[in-house]
Amino acid sequence: MKKVLLFGGIALAIIALIVFSNLTSRNSIVSTYAEVKKGTFEITVSNSGELIAEKSIDILGPSIGQANNQGGNQGGGGRQGGGGPQFGGFGGFNMRAQDLKILDIVPEGTVVKEGDYVAQLDKSSYNNTLKTELDNLETLQTNLQMKILDTAVVLTNLRDDIKNQVYVVEEAAIVMDQSKYEPPATIRKAQMNLNREQRTLEQKKKSYALQVAQALAQIRYQQITLADEDKYVNDLQNFLAKFTITAPAPGMVIYKKDRNGTKRTTGSSVNAWDMAIATLPDLSSMISKIYVNEIEINKVKAGQKADIIVDAFPKKAYAGRVFTIGNIGEQLPNSDAKMFEVQIKVDGSDPALRPSMTTGNKIITKTINDVVFIPTECVQTGADSIPFVYKRNKTRQVVLLGEANDKNVIVEKGLEPGTSIYLVPPEKAENFKLVGANLIPLIKNHK
Repeated sequence: MKKVLLFGGIALAIIALIVFSNLTSRNSIVSTYAEVKKGTFEITVSNSGELIAEKSIDILGPSIGQANNQGGNQGGGGRQGGGGPQFGGFGGFNMRAQDLKILDIVPEGTVVKEGDYVAQLDKSSYNNTLKTELDNLETLQTNLQMKILDTAVVLTNLRDDIKNQVYVVEEAAIVMDQSKYEPPATIRKAQMNLNREQRTLEQKKKSYALQVAQALAQIRYQQITLADEDKYVNDLQNFLAKFTITAPAPGMVIYKKDRNGTKRTTGSSVNAWDMAIATLPDLSSMISKIYVNEIEINKVKAGQKADIIVDAFPKKAYAGRVFTIGNIGEQLPNSDAKMFEVQIKVDGSDPALRPSMTTGNKIITKTINDVVFIPTECVQTGADSIPFVYKRNKTRQVVLLGEANDKNVIVEKGLEPGTSIYLVPPEKAENFKLVGANLIPLIKNHK
């Protein structure tokens, strides 16, 4: 009985092994052969990329507009900085442009409403300027008050002096009147004294008028200087208030990238030529930005259809069209060839799409209908570079090839749809008979 069971087990094992071998053989056959197909063939250019918003609002730091030629030395209060670019915007005065450091910024992806806090810039260097200007403003105010008081004292003394001179003239006139009975010499002397005192009175009146005009001019000059300084301080205070950055509109905060692709975040700096801290993208219209190498860029044209896959949603496909093509190639890191920026506009909108998501893109540069094509790996070449395929009927078929994409190649002559061919060279391939030699001249002319 035990022997029967043992032999039965061995028989079952042999049967299972035969079945497994047959299944394996069938899978091998499936994976070894390919079928020649006929239909629509697409020439494509593919590359990975990332999503960006077609439109966005920049969240800007405080901007200093470039000073014009009328900026400096206004009212004697102009400020001229040392070397480097000078910027104005504060009462016509110049101010040296400085890089501004981001002390704090909300996390990327934060949804904000208009007026919400976004970031804080370092204003320590401008705080020192404000302190200096506040001291200057206080000094100018004190100087103006002192000038007004001094002028009041001087003019009061001058008016008293004029009044005293009026009395002197009156006394001289009385002496003149009383001397009419005196000798002619006495009368002449009294007359000369009266004339002298009258001239002195006129001179003092003219001097007073000049002193008044001069004092008013000096006070006016100091008032203008004070007004300029007051405006400068007020503008500077308003400027520093803008170091607390708020959202200009509702949206999602996306960090701004520098030219080298580095995101601006806490610790980064912005300069006077590019004050964008972050952006608020319009998520209703998205762009997939890719780079195409200089060899393939001539195939890409505006308006061509594209298929887009977003890595975050691999089961979801998006359609799009080529939107813009860069005119100048760029040398990207880890790339020897020049690359051209291509933007593909995603059709429709999807609230799930976000900036910086990674995409896979296939631009359809050409569509050819009703052609025969095979997988590229089926094509073999010999020492003479003549392409051929191994057919399942044990022949080597010479083929005239056409255009290709990343997976398949068009066969212009040599194969019929439905023919079974090898994906990889078969065993004893040297025994396969060569057919289609009549195509060799065509292939050489085609080249």
